[in-house]
Amino acid sequence: MTQVPTAVLGLLIILLAVLLAVVGVTLAHNWIPVEVRESHTVPLGLINAGLTATFGVIVGFTAYLVMGEYTNAQQTVQSEAADLEEIYRLSTPLPEPKQAQIQGLAASYARVVIEEEWPLMRQVRTSPHADALAEELRGSIQEGYRTSTGTEQEILGKELDVMDELDEDRATRLIAMRQRLPSILWGALVVLAIAIIGLSLLVGMKSRRVHMLSAGALAVGITLVLFMVGVLDRPFGTDFGLRPQPFELVLDEIGGTRGR
Repeated sequence: MTQVPTAVLGLLIILLAVLLAVVGVTLAHNWIPVEVRESHTVPLGLINAGLTATFGVIVGFTAYLVMGEYTNAQQTVQSEAADLEEIYRLSTPLPEPKQAQIQGLAASYARVVIEEEWPLMRQVRTSPHADALAEELRGSIQEGYRTSTGTEQEILGKELDVMDELDEDRATRLIAMRQRLPSILWGALVVLAIAIIGLSLLVGMKSRRVHMLSAGALAVGITLVLFMVGVLDRPFGTDFGLRPQPFELVLDEIGGTRGR
């Protein structure tokens, strides 16, 4: 399913929900006399109103959670890219070959994150190559710090501090890749959605066509909301997810021809 475009997948899910709603209306009209359904319309409407209000509250809370996580993931990506650029810039005064080594590793890390790790993150996987480059970059800075003195050591000390921030941002990004809404929230949303749409099938409408349109529209609205929540809950896992533009910008700015 990861190969199916997100928009296509969403459309298929919505069409399936509408189809089930239409089939449900058809069965209700064939099996339950309209008089029976009309006599229960008012109490069913009251129950459905309560369920809809509960669904709205939970959806609002869930949307708040996923939007917060999505925004945090976006900020983390920007911070990680900025850390990488700062490491590159700080190494400019260093003598060769240390300058070229650090800058080359920084450019390589950005390129690997863009070209290798980002596609893997959609499958909730990481790039061992990116991990190795991060470790190699840290090792290069630490080696220079131990063997240098004076101004060079001061610069490398600052780079180590920034490297700590980069490692922390990378870890946060990978955690965000794996984080999901609690299953209890998804369970509540799905059960309430089924209950709301199911009760709408029992409304005492005489016109089957109008009933189908009403139930179908309700199914579209609820499914679209749930699909939106699902997309936001996977900030790196869909076509509408975060893109590696911050790393691409950094690679352009630092001259991405360097690296391995």
